[in-house]
Amino acid sequence: MRKPALYSRTARARPGVADARSPEPAEALEQDTQAAAAEPPGRWKRWRAALTRSAVNPGVMWAALAMLSALLLASHWQQGSSATAALTQKDIDAAVLRTLSTQTLPSAAARAAETIRPSVVRVVSLGKDDKGKEEEQGVGTGVVIVDKGVILTNLHVVQGADKLKLVFADGTESGASVVGAQPENDLAVLQAHTVPDDLPAATMRSTADLLPGDEVVAVGFPFGIGPSVSAGVVSGLGRSFRSPEGTQEIGNLIQFDAAANPGNSGGPLVTMGGEVVGIVTGILNPTSHRTFVGIGFAVPIESAASAAGLPPF
Repeated sequence: MRKPALYSRTARARPGVADARSPEPAEALEQDTQAAAAEPPGRWKRWRAALTRSAVNPGVMWAALAMLSALLLASHWQQGSSATAALTQKDIDAAVLRTLSTQTLPSAAARAAETIRPSVVRVVSLGKDDKGKEEEQGVGTGVVIVDKGVILTNLHVVQGADKLKLVFADGTESGASVVGAQPENDLAVLQAHTVPDDLPAATMRSTADLLPGDEVVAVGFPFGIGPSVSAGVVSGLGRSFRSPEGTQEIGNLIQFDAAANPGNSGGPLVTMGGEVVGIVTGILNPTSHRTFVGIGFAVPIESAASAAGLPPF
């Protein structure tokens, strides 16, 4: 059974006010460790649960378990020569904390990119050359917002194409049809003809509490290369942008400084939690070179989702 569009209910804590319900990962781990130390040793399942609750990277968790295994082997060897040597809960605590302190955790941007990556789609517009042979006219980006194959992208990515081809994250290819459009915001809604098994839809998040300075990641296919990831911050809100041709002006945009170039159009702008807050639609081009100079624009997800007929946040 297909699932409805996903909306995040994540709430922002007020600036400068700590959320007592959400300790930092290291603090949460310390609390879990202290709790485990108060219980009888040998409860390995509790350690795995503690690591999972603390949002520790799986690689780090397995490294910790590997070290624990080594300690167990050492203890077993010692016990063979001396009955007084035994692995204690304190030894286990020290081993796990030492592993976590020596392992490098992935950055927030890397985690955000990994979260959104399965929902990012390469959008290829196809046309015919002078001899009637099919050829690629351009490449853009799209993001799956409903797991039955509903995809958001920019209207200018698909406009004028004779045919559309999608390439999903798992390599599956499909044709697509334009089933909706919002020209005033340069948005198009696509329906994939073939949908991969277990296609994940991105989670969308309201921009109501988005602030300048918030970290964001843009994922797409700049100049056809990708999927590529760039990170930056929200530079401003409520911006206006006029297309290079000067024929259309779009308002109420998110300004950001994560690098974007031709091909990023239609791709998701996401928070560090991997939640989509906007659809990349344009970059400021004071020159004719069509390269990024530090100012990009995205349509807020509220407008983008409404183009697909989805309910507001």
